[in-house]
Amino acid sequence: MGVADRIIRLIIAAVVAILFFTDTISGTLGIVLLILAGIFVLTSIISFCPLYYPFGLSTCRKE
Repeated sequence: MGVADRIIRLIIAAVVAILFFTDTISGTLGIVLLILAGIFVLTSIISFCPLYYPFGLSTCRKE
């Protein structure tokens, strides 16, 4: 996973978390989006997206 991909995922996760904890989004939608944000953070930390692997996608620069 490339650096830009990781940064975008972290920004999206932060925005979702802020919206959830300020009660802008709530209920089932809020919980689902918060779980998705957690997955974004986790995949950013480990630099691996399991959905990219079966499709052969990579956002890393080729050397």
